[in-house]
Amino acid sequence: MKFSKWHGLGNDFILVEDRPERWPAGRLAGLASRVCDRHFGIGGDGLIFIFKDDQGTLSMRIFNADGSEAEMCGNGLRCVAKYAYLGGLVPQRAFAVNTGAGVLVPEVIMDGPRVAAVRVDMGEPVLERDRLPVLGAPGTRMIEEEILVGDERVIATAVSMGNPHCLLFVPDVSSAPVCSLGPILERHELFPNHTNVEFIEIRSGEEIAVRVWERGVGETLACGTGACAAAVGSALTNRTGRRVLVNLPGGQLLIEWLDDNHVFMTGPAEEVFRGELVEVFKELTTPGNN
Repeated sequence: MKFSKWHGLGNDFILVEDRPERWPAGRLAGLASRVCDRHFGIGGDGLIFIFKDDQGTLSMRIFNADGSEAEMCGNGLRCVAKYAYLGGLVPQRAFAVNTGAGVLVPEVIMDGPRVAAVRVDMGEPVLERDRLPVLGAPGTRMIEEEILVGDERVIATAVSMGNPHCLLFVPDVSSAPVCSLGPILERHELFPNHTNVEFIEIRSGEEIAVRVWERGVGETLACGTGACAAAVGSALTNRTGRRVLVNLPGGQLLIEWLDDNHVFMTGPAEEVFRGELVEVFKELTTPGNN
């Protein structure tokens, strides 16, 4: 199985140009967890399959490092877009990609012959509880709401960018309890599908800093949908404007929440190396192995 290793601001992925349907459904989780293992596999935050669907539309499916499938991933989508454009899978710089969160449109930004960045129309943020989902009255929103987390009470805002996010505003992101509070909130009873968790420091009306506890992964160096959700939540609670620079441990993303309610994300995507899996592939495709 041939692969390429990519990252978007340190949020890293193993990209495989293949249809996941040819794998037995029960083997996909095992494949993802094995190849994402940083000691016995390639190492990554997720495994992404890139393929054309039956209608010929470029598609992606992403599996987290723990084997669970995510609806989509913003940093992963930028990597897919650059991979597809440079590899000739698509002829134009702006094109549709079918994801578990619907069809999204990335655009490859050129600087002469070089791909400088990828700008993605991430669609409209979802705020209604029943669509996120968050437990509570259908149609209502979870904005600046006090919730009990163990013995601690926190103020949280919930936003979906195709996947759920729980936002906490903190005075200093460097000392935020990401690794202690993050996993508890990820599986909090309010979130039936579990959630990503963002810890957000407001630096000005145009700049924020964010650390992310990713559902099914743990703390990561960056999260594209998390950056979008953090920007939406910051503007929604009147802490910033609708165009913000988001500082993540792995680098910066520009997030713009436009008047038509669409959120645009601009940032880099980089290929690290290419290779071929042999032993793990053989093991996982042998009948009787998981």
